[in-house]
Amino acid sequence: MENKIPQIASLSCEQCNTPLQKRAKFCGTCGAAVNKQQNDKLQKSVQYIIVFYLSFLALAIANAILFEEDTSLSSEIVVEAVFILMTLTFCLLDIKAILKLYGLGDIDLKSIVLSIVAPIITAIIVYYTIGWINVVLEGYDNNMYEAYVYYDYPLVYAIIFLAILPPIFEELAFRGFLFNQMRKVSSVQVTIIGTSFIFALVHFSLISFIWIFPFGMLLGYLRQRYQTLWLGMIVHFIHNFLVLMLDYYYYNTTILELGL
Repeated sequence: MENKIPQIASLSCEQCNTPLQKRAKFCGTCGAAVNKQQNDKLQKSVQYIIVFYLSFLALAIANAILFEEDTSLSSEIVVEAVFILMTLTFCLLDIKAILKLYGLGDIDLKSIVLSIVAPIITAIIVYYTIGWINVVLEGYDNNMYEAYVYYDYPLVYAIIFLAILPPIFEELAFRGFLFNQMRKVSSVQVTIIGTSFIFALVHFSLISFIWIFPFGMLLGYLRQRYQTLWLGMIVHFIHNFLVLMLDYYYYNTTILELGL
């Protein structure tokens, strides 16, 4: 099926395509009047991108600080609620374009197979590779499930907070709102790289950056190629769920071996 790629918006003269200075009213080459409405929309998109990045970076920093002091369920709920509220607030600024991404887009059998097979491969590679790097650099393997064992229903909460909510709202935030805004001011390639970089950066972990950045590029490619968020959500869910299940298995295996 034909890949639908929107035209690239840029700050250039509509008559002679000469790059324009910020807030220019006339083209310095041909003298044509600048489309003020287009200029204003592009500037607004740039402002949205900056505010989005700073907001989610601040949340990531606050989250890291908070969980150094308090790892309770109530803290987890508060952080997730703030993240969801921020995501929905940004998306309301571009609601019509966002809603279009919840259609089926160009989904076909090939895309469905890719969305099932790819996260199985990424989960296995990430789990064992990053686990090895953690052991080498930090002396221990970071088990995500372990953070939830003190709750009444640890596996249930781990699945909700690690496998269900992130695929829904991270895809909406990064491959939805942020992708739309960056696409208005840059090419497809730059948009995929840019959203992936920011996506990895706000996870606030140098080791995680190694795999989150390329993983974000895969999600960005799926969003652009098939014009829907559903495939990215499927990939994101399967990947996170499999990594969590591996952590769950190895945690319980270790407990049994230690006789605890």
